[in-house]
Amino acid sequence: MNLTMNWITLRVSDLEASLNFYHRILGLPIERRFESSGKQIVMLGPEGQPKVELIQGSDPALKPESGVSVGFEVESLEQAIEYLNSQGIPVARGPVAPNPHLRFFYIIDPDGFEVQLAQHN
Repeated sequence: MNLTMNWITLRVSDLEASLNFYHRILGLPIERRFESSGKQIVMLGPEGQPKVELIQGSDPALKPESGVSVGFEVESLEQAIEYLNSQGIPVARGPVAPNPHLRFFYIIDPDGFEVQLAQHN
């Protein structure tokens, strides 16, 4: 079996706040926005790459305390921290360097989910 990841779904309490975070601040492009079964849905992410699916108006199936995080690669951890601070987004944990080739830190999205930003060397 050959699998390719399509998306990860986050059920959010305020779709516009989440769009502000993932689209405006983190820069994920909006692939499409639609309604299904009375729920607003937005797919975010670059073409040809896995997406973050935001669903408004659902009971959360995944709770922030579940230990799941969404991770993104950045070119420079220092530039990412500086930019996020300028946007009022504090570092929640880190930076951490578990080995010489990886450093990362976490920020928190509007619903309390951890978002990991990592730099590989």
